[in-house]
Amino acid sequence: MSELLGQPEYLHVLLNPLLTHALPLAALGLLLALLGRSPGGIRLALVLVLLCAAAVWPVVHYGHAGFDRVSAMADETGGDWLAVHRYRAEKIAWGFYVAAAAALAALLIPLKRAKSLLPLAWLALILAGAASAGAAYIAYPAGKVRHREFRHGDPPPAELQAAHAAGGHD
Repeated sequence: MSELLGQPEYLHVLLNPLLTHALPLAALGLLLALLGRSPGGIRLALVLVLLCAAAVWPVVHYGHAGFDRVSAMADETGGDWLAVHRYRAEKIAWGFYVAAAAALAALLIPLKRAKSLLPLAWLALILAGAASAGAAYIAYPAGKVRHREFRHGDPPPAELQAAHAAGGHD
């Protein structure tokens, strides 16, 4: 197990579901808590949104650290999909930080201004939903890197060209 945990590409894959699965579930919990007007439920869901969205940092960190190894294992088309995956992640990662910051603000600001909880929680929900959509968009090409059976065509040419220009694939 310690050998696997020493591989950044493994850690990337291990942590990625926090963005693709846990964050949308946390957003759903926040929606339900908001609809039920449960302050305790809202706070709990905000903590979950904060933790899941903030997981973008280690996911991106380990993705960068394992990029060369995965690139070396991929065929040419897989390498192109990997470049698109990296390009999308680099362009969209900031949205997760914004969602995490909104959740943190929704947890802290109401300590001084109680009436701000609902509007800030709704803002955090919208941003968590957008980040969840971004996670799906980023993850889509990642599944095609090593799984030929998921490939139905080539990577989007404009994104592939931008990824190559940004140094996403050698």
